[in-house]
Amino acid sequence: MPSRETLFVIGSGGREHALVWHLRQHYPKAALYCAPGNPGIARLATCLPVSLGDLDGLVAAAAALNPRLIIVGPEAPLVAGVADRFLARGLLVLGPTAAAAALEGSKVFAKDLMGRYGVPTAQHTAFDNLSDALAYLDTVEGRVVVKADGLAAGKGVVVCDDVDQARHAARAMLVEGLFGDAGRRIVVEERLDGPEVSVFALVEGEAVVLLPAAHDHKRVGDGDRGPNTGGMGAAAPVPLDQTLRRRVVREILEPVARAMCAEGRPYHGVLFAGLMLTPEGPKVLEFNCRLGDPEAQVVLPLLPLGLPDACEAMRARTLASDSLVADAADATDGGPAIGSAVGVVLASRGYPGTPEVGVDIKGLDAAEVEGLVFHSGTTLRDGRYVTAGGRVVTVVGRGVTLAAARDAAYRAAGHVHFEGVHYRRDIGARLMPASVSVGRV
Repeated sequence: MPSRETLFVIGSGGREHALVWHLRQHYPKAALYCAPGNPGIARLATCLPVSLGDLDGLVAAAAALNPRLIIVGPEAPLVAGVADRFLARGLLVLGPTAAAAALEGSKVFAKDLMGRYGVPTAQHTAFDNLSDALAYLDTVEGRVVVKADGLAAGKGVVVCDDVDQARHAARAMLVEGLFGDAGRRIVVEERLDGPEVSVFALVEGEAVVLLPAAHDHKRVGDGDRGPNTGGMGAAAPVPLDQTLRRRVVREILEPVARAMCAEGRPYHGVLFAGLMLTPEGPKVLEFNCRLGDPEAQVVLPLLPLGLPDACEAMRARTLASDSLVADAADATDGGPAIGSAVGVVLASRGYPGTPEVGVDIKGLDAAEVEGLVFHSGTTLRDGRYVTAGGRVVTVVGRGVTLAAARDAAYRAAGHVHFEGVHYRRDIGARLMPASVSVGRV
């Protein structure tokens, strides 16, 4: 029998640090393990030196631990089939099989599925050679989005303002190999207008239960300027009004869950739908097969129930569809059951290009007095934290209101110093003060 007191997280970033923190809050006596982890995670869990690409090692570690639940943080191991291998050993895992993870692993697959089952999304065309792509781009006005078909660490999307930008993006992916194998096929789609929102749900076959929605900030600079990144911060909950929430579930999440079952790819895990709230209604920008980063850092602190308990209730069909979120009125009024969270990513000089690493980090202890600090790109050198990646830490403020959470987040961010540090100053600003409905934010 699995150990009820053992939980295993796979990953090494801020999302996984938030997952481990979430588990420690809800299960204080549990034995927590993480592979490979990071220095921040090591303060809460036992880190195992197994790389994310070593599927054999991950399976062996899980088999030895025999945990109550395995939670897979990043997408690459899921697309590679790690959940299939856990399931073959009789281990419970929060994460889809490789067949179901194709929703993220291939944008062409996801787009084709939505087309077959009538799920609202942007009009699109797929290409695997440059000449066809350029000929198509000559027929459109240029305000398109060019996406790599495969996994590109959150950077395989180019939002284009004109034909020249679109042609350059297509050439960079298809000919110059900007994203390697992930960009050997591309999707060119219409550029939708409206506010974006990240919607998360637990999915068990055809059953769907919403988690709090979040607002991500992809561009590197304030006012959504500059290149796309893996995410510079997030705020939650986005106070979706009840009408919009029902539309998202009935028009997008439930149809996709049913479609995956009909296709012989039943989905089990967290489904992340990136949506654009257009004047015609919500439309899908993309699907991810896991919690987002940095969205996880602001969604997990709001959950009233631990993920292992939620997963068991999902399997037993006893988890109410709205049990993990609150109504918009509760959120905007600062209901004590949910509150708000704002996360600000502190990045290294050079990010989202080549980041500067090996720089001493100061002020983390002081930041933890104001909020939560989740490590993403840190390492220890002679007992000191130094930078080891582009996104270094996410500092999270919590509060009864969004304004209070923002204040706490930026107070915490102000304590952290390393040479070249940069971060956005407008995280969460667009969510104040009104709730979100179709066509407005």
